[in-house]
Amino acid sequence: MMARDSMVSTALTLAGVALLVAGAAGVQWVREARYGTRAASEESISLTSGSALRGLTKGYNTLAADVYWIRTLQHYGGTRLRLSRVEPDQTAFTDEARYPLLYPLLDVTTTLDPRFNIAYRFGAIFLAEAEPGGAGRPDLAIALLEKGLKERPDKWEYMQDIGFVHYWWRGDYPQAAEWFARAADVPGAPWFLRSLAATTLAEGGDRGSSRIMWEAIGRSAENEWLRRDAERRLLQLQAMDDIDALQDAVDRYVAARGSAPPDWAALIRDGLLRDVRIDPTGTPYEIEPPGRVRVSRKSALFPLPEEPRRLVRAPA
Repeated sequence: MMARDSMVSTALTLAGVALLVAGAAGVQWVREARYGTRAASEESISLTSGSALRGLTKGYNTLAADVYWIRTLQHYGGTRLRLSRVEPDQTAFTDEARYPLLYPLLDVTTTLDPRFNIAYRFGAIFLAEAEPGGAGRPDLAIALLEKGLKERPDKWEYMQDIGFVHYWWRGDYPQAAEWFARAADVPGAPWFLRSLAATTLAEGGDRGSSRIMWEAIGRSAENEWLRRDAERRLLQLQAMDDIDALQDAVDRYVAARGSAPPDWAALIRDGLLRDVRIDPTGTPYEIEPPGRVRVSRKSALFPLPEEPRRLVRAPA
């Protein structure tokens, strides 16, 4: 009888914790819906900090972390959906649109459960991805992964991911190579990290080495989402090659006619192309003034790496 009473007590406690944390998340959701997603103030962060919640949830921190992880996904998904509806000429996003609660929510989640692997790895991608697909904050992505390393210093995957952030989003190839080498030194790390470190240091942002990098993360991914993300990066590299070839055709049209083509049909009429070109996802490429080729905002590959970080093609 006492054992049964203990089980009932535990179940009630779990339900109470879930309601408490879910209620807090629900209040925040209503607040955002009514007042917009403004940058979180220091006061609001302290009231929902992981350390404070650890005290409230006591032995049920993992359950609370799951609830806050769901809240993180809601914030990320909702913001990304909203930004995807912004018209192409509205490129200057306001502070309200830049995933203001993303890092605070990830920080709470990983404080409640310091070994929440998916929160670190997915969260770093959400933070590092350029707008509108992410927060455009590779610095916070690195900070999140370094927080994970403090808890698990032998987690070579976090070192690898930090290297990827430096490589793909910051264009800092020496730092990327250093982190790949650190990951390679961890017992049990895959062999390709050593060669990846050497290739990155020698060739920098060459697209050939970029393909090696994303093929590597695809092979080492712990779940399907990370594998699909690596596949998407490889498709982005293919699109960048396509754009180089299409840009050459557009430039030849401009040189011959003195103005940018209004559409792909103009290049087809001039014999510069045989048909309308589509990106690897099946979405037509676009020509924007003054004659620059880009992927469509409707494409799953948008945005490609920003121009200052754009990688150069590998030599044939």
